[in-house]
Parts: sequence; C-alpha cells; structure tokens
Amino acid sequence: MAKCKSCVVLPFLIGLVASIVLGWWGFPKVLYSQKTQPIRFDHVVHVEDQAMACEDCHAFREDGSFTGLPTNANCVGCHEDVQGEDPEEARYVTEYVQQEKEVEWLAYQTQPDNVYFSHIAHKELECTSCHPDVAKMKTPPVYYENRLSGYSKDTMKMWQCEECHAKTGASNACFVCHK
Repeated sequence: MAKCKSCVVLPFLIGLVASIVLGWWGFPKVLYSQKTQPIRFDHVVHVEDQAMACEDCHAFREDGSFTGLPTNANCVGCHEDVQGEDPEEARYVTEYVQQEKEVEWLAYQTQPDNVYFSHIAHKELECTSCHPDVAKMKTPPVYYENRLSGYSKDTMKMWQCEECHAKTGASNACFVCHK
C-alpha cells in the first residue's frame, strides 16, 4: 500500500512543481511580446545636458488629461538638422523630420477607455511616483505588450491607484476614475 501511495504522490508533486514553474516563468513569456521604441531616445541628453523639464515635451489639456506623446513640432526647433554625432538623432532627422512623418512612440502607461485620469488632480506628486524615472535613462526601457489586451505591462493597475488613494485619504469611489 505504501508503494502505491508514492506512485500517486510523486507524479502529483512533479506536476505541481511543473505547473508553478510554467505559470511563473513560462506564461508571462507567452503573454507579453517585447518591443523597442522606434527611435532610441536619450532622456539624459535632454534633461541633464539641455536642462529640459518633463512638461517641455509631455503636455496636458486644461482638464488635466494627457495630450499624448511629443510630436515632431516639439522637436523640430532643435532637430531640423542633425546637432550631434548620435546615429539615432541622424536617423530621426532623416526618417521622420525631413519626411514629415511622426514617430509612432509606444506609450508605456495608456489607461483603458473606461478610465479617466487627471494629471492635474495629482500635481502634488512627483512624476516618478507613478512613472519610471526615464530622466536618467539613455535608452528607453523594453516595452512589454500584453498580446491579449494590447496594453503595456507597465500600465498602472487599479490596485496601485487604490493603495495610493487609501494612504492619502483620496476617494476610492468608482465614479471618481471610471466613466
């Protein structure tokens, strides 16, 4: 009888361990595709060397909603011609500015259509409270796209918002953020 018991327990344990490994390691590899930005954008050059602020490129409407990622209009003042020796800048000027083609940037934190997020309501927070500190990055982070939803892995999750609202005493009522 004891021998028969181990015949059942051992395959069960092997199956359990295999399921855990595949779930934690394999499933995310299948669920997310990895992409890179169309142009390697060096935030360090712009923030540290040129003393630009986030708001110089990332703008908001009066209601606090995000207007989108920078367009060529934001960049052409300095990049109508190549300024330095970075091959990515030269590629940006020749492939995008001179061709009057907008860069199709990948947005790391696009919220679903049923969520309204006002940056103005969160103006007391540092950008890095919710966003990665890209100001110190010479190369944008890898973009992980959920193959099912099309959203970035880095999109803020509801639990993160709820946790911050609970800590600061802000309302967690559904209608505050959801349309």
